[in-house]
Amino acid sequence: MNQNLSDWDDDLPPEPEEVYQDLLRALRRKSGFGLFFVQCTPVEADKFIVKLPQEIPQKKIAVLRFVEAIDNLYQPVAEFVKDKQIDILLIKGLEYSLYKYEKRSFGEITEGQFSNLTSVPHILNHLNQQRERFRDDFTISFIFLLRSFSINYFIHRAPDFFDWRSGVFELPTTPEVVDEESSRLLDKKGYEEYFKLSREKKIEKLLEIKDMLTEKFQTASRKPSLLCELGNLLITANENEIAIASYDEAVKIQPDYHQAWYNRGIALGNLGRYEAAIASYEEALKIKSDFHEAWNNRGNLLRNLGSYKAAIASYEEALKIQPNLHYLHLLWNNRGIALGNLGRYEEAITSYEEALKIQPNYHLAWYGKGYILEKLGRYKSAITSYEEALKIQPDYYLAWYDRGIVLENLGHYEAAINSYDQVLEIKPDDYLAWYAKGYALVNSENYEQAIASYDQVLKLKPDAREAWYNKASCYALQGNIEQALENLQQAINLSHEKYREIAKSDSDFDSIREDERFQALIQ
Repeated sequence: MNQNLSDWDDDLPPEPEEVYQDLLRALRRKSGFGLFFVQCTPVEADKFIVKLPQEIPQKKIAVLRFVEAIDNLYQPVAEFVKDKQIDILLIKGLEYSLYKYEKRSFGEITEGQFSNLTSVPHILNHLNQQRERFRDDFTISFIFLLRSFSINYFIHRAPDFFDWRSGVFELPTTPEVVDEESSRLLDKKGYEEYFKLSREKKIEKLLEIKDMLTEKFQTASRKPSLLCELGNLLITANENEIAIASYDEAVKIQPDYHQAWYNRGIALGNLGRYEAAIASYEEALKIKSDFHEAWNNRGNLLRNLGSYKAAIASYEEALKIQPNLHYLHLLWNNRGIALGNLGRYEEAITSYEEALKIQPNYHLAWYGKGYILEKLGRYKSAITSYEEALKIQPDYYLAWYDRGIVLENLGHYEAAINSYDQVLEIKPDDYLAWYAKGYALVNSENYEQAIASYDQVLKLKPDAREAWYNKASCYALQGNIEQALENLQQAINLSHEKYREIAKSDSDFDSIREDERFQALIQ
């Protein structure tokens, strides 16, 4: 019985200091070539890099850091150690050479299955093939500072190189390290920064957050923030379903976490689940009634559902809160869109003008105002508004397109054609611009070029019955009855209606562009 009591802790993991001392002993004893793998977080790696030379002052220690993918390690090492006396070489950042080969979805990564490679990463192939050169040419102890998943790569994808290991050491995290690492992951400018990251960088960040969520020293109070951060990252990777699951976990732990409810609404909105997204925004607003971003997004989705009065009310709730000027112009702009949808054009113009008082260089408000002026038949003023938008954003193709429409309405066909050409410079596959250009060419009696323009429409959208019908009209005006009938038959086949009805139906194109306008305008 006494023997059993004395052995009660045999299966417990070693203490952090014990693991660290084992590693130091191994490094002190080792001379010549050796391979050591140290499993640690980036923060632990940096602390280890600073501390090791103090612990083993008799050894010459150097650090080789990588911040991007490499395919060949031998050459950088050879160049780095040339004419240097080095006993121990620490290598950090080899993970960057592995991320791009991972072919699983982000969802599978979040489930912890980060080892599905369609091919062996070049760096691991290289290490397998060059292990004898490393041994023969470098009388150095190599220490690879890696996360756990990277060591798995070595085990499964570089077994020849890994088999020569002198030791594998896991440095368990401490509460202080977990706190420091978690704070670093949460210290950011906003999730918009994640959109700028490459896929590989997103994978790196995702793994860091996952590691911190599963650390035994992670506090319950910190987990909701990390789960929310994970959801934000997943949204930027277009993994909205998994993001929602992450936010759900966050609010399960902390039901009054308004930011998680809000971001959950964003993910639901991205999936087109507008009612559920609105409900999520409303949960955020129950907790934080002055959350103007939630009022704004709720308004956007209500507008998307055609509930324009409710959308306006939502924007006006946000305006009562008096958010900072950086955000205020967006609210006036979005209110203007909803008012326009209700046909309350004068009020819409006033709303756009309020946005422009705050942010005169807000091209979307200039464009939205122009579109309402166009609907009111105030064409010259509409052109002025579109041109103000284009001074600010010269490549804003919708403003060029609608400027062309207004110029056509004024009978300025050449100017309209030039405006459509500007659209096509920016967006060559915009079949609506090709169609509008064809229409303007017909009005200027340039039938050959009009036919060529409609042909471009049909290359991009072969089922565009309006283009077939207008081509038929052009051929008829040229006296080419055979071609006119052939094209007319194509239009009839597509519509299953009489050609007289086809002639009236530009509405399909109009509705497509109208949807596009909404997506472009709403903020």
